[in-house]
Amino acid sequence: MEAFPIIQTNFWDAIIAIPIVVIATQVIKLLFHVPGIFVPTIANLIGLIISIFFAHRGNLSAGIFMFFFYGNAAVGVYSSIKTSLITYIKKKKSKN
Repeated sequence: MEAFPIIQTNFWDAIIAIPIVVIATQVIKLLFHVPGIFVPTIANLIGLIISIFFAHRGNLSAGIFMFFFYGNAAVGVYSSIKTSLITYIKKKKSKN
């Protein structure tokens, strides 16, 4: 076992895994009426599953390390888009 795992961010990480985590989290939130405070935890659990069983299969240390990035990046992407849309709508309403 290596002292530090060699982890490469690739197309899968940025373009496929993060949107899957965002979409799966939102579907779970809508289907099960999950309170907002638990959404980051759900995103991290989905990120853990994707990271260990799909993206970094066969390298447990890399899978555990990368799940933090999947879950937290998904939460950040969602939060950024939501904040941007709310700001845009407020600015558009104030101009009218």
